[in-house]
Amino acid sequence: MKRLLLLSILTSLVSCNLYVLIPDQNFEQALIDLGYDDVVNGKLLTANIINVDSLDVFEKGISDLKGIEAFTALTYLNCGGNQLTSLDLSKNTALIQLSCYNNQLTSLDISKNASLTDLACDNNQLTNLDVSKNASLSELFCDKNQFTSLDISMNSTLTLLSCSNNRITSLDVSKNTALTDLNCWENQLTSLDFTNNTALTDLVCSNNRITSLDISKNTALTDLVCFKNKITSLDISNNSALEFLMCGDNQLTSLDLNNNISLKSLYCDTNQLTKLDLRINTNLIDLNCSNNKLKSLDLSKNTALTDLNCSNNLLISLELSGCSGLKFLNCENNQLTSLDLITNKRLKPLSSLYCDGNKFDCEALKYQFFFILNSQWISPWKHYDKLR
Repeated sequence: MKRLLLLSILTSLVSCNLYVLIPDQNFEQALIDLGYDDVVNGKLLTANIINVDSLDVFEKGISDLKGIEAFTALTYLNCGGNQLTSLDLSKNTALIQLSCYNNQLTSLDISKNASLTDLACDNNQLTNLDVSKNASLSELFCDKNQFTSLDISMNSTLTLLSCSNNRITSLDVSKNTALTDLNCWENQLTSLDFTNNTALTDLVCSNNRITSLDISKNTALTDLVCFKNKITSLDISNNSALEFLMCGDNQLTSLDLNNNISLKSLYCDTNQLTKLDLRINTNLIDLNCSNNKLKSLDLSKNTALTDLNCSNNLLISLELSGCSGLKFLNCENNQLTSLDLITNKRLKPLSSLYCDGNKFDCEALKYQFFFILNSQWISPWKHYDKLR
């Protein structure tokens, strides 16, 4: 009898070592689909997965990832888009890349994953995230959670941080000198210090409560998005590499762009600008300066411009003589008495024109420019005499 009992215990131990329990049927079915199992029976032969270093179970309807601890060689795991409420990765110490976004996680312990370089845990229900043990972390996506703070002081190798749509009130990036991309929009930030982030190329800090923004040390910056804050002045004189600027919906009364000759897209709408000098910005393609207090706008030098929205200003003068490639124009709700689109011999027909709310007949202009010129593409100046 004792011999049978001992044999039974030994058999159970061998069985436990041979198999790992997989209680979630959707998880096991995903493993079957990947060729690691053959039947849904709640267990998996460990020999089948002992050397597996990559596992992708994205959007498989999994609510429990128990059994993942047996994947000890795993360096890449994508379990995003499931219904996970918890995730134990304490045995997966070789993990380098982890994607667990779009789940229902309320906590995430990655203290044992010291080799982690890439983490995407966005769109969960996390209230805090401890990355102090992840010194090798290079990219971190933790958007759309419920953080009020985020400590990244131990992550000196971090190059990309995206922590938007949280409740963060302060963010210290002074130790993150390798940072090139930062997205912290839709938080509760009142200030940001980028003095030490000289490698920064892309910055998105919109939808916060920032009153001033010093980017004088960030000379590598190419993209700046800071709309919907409370910024009263913006000095970009040291940012000559800037190509994309979105600073709308602030409290700017002036904007000096004389040192930004690389600028291609400018969105400075919904401010209090009274003038805008763009003569030096000949690479400009998109311009939205609507909802300001501009009285005149000279775009004669902006030959690359294709899209222009200057609506809801006080314009009495709009010079478009150099805009030969213009496709979209919205100059509604100004004080223009005329709009010359015909005599400009280089201007091709617009695909969209909005000019209501001025002091000229917008519908007549649309008829002239669209229905006649677009009926057959002939240079507009050939029709000019007939339209006078």
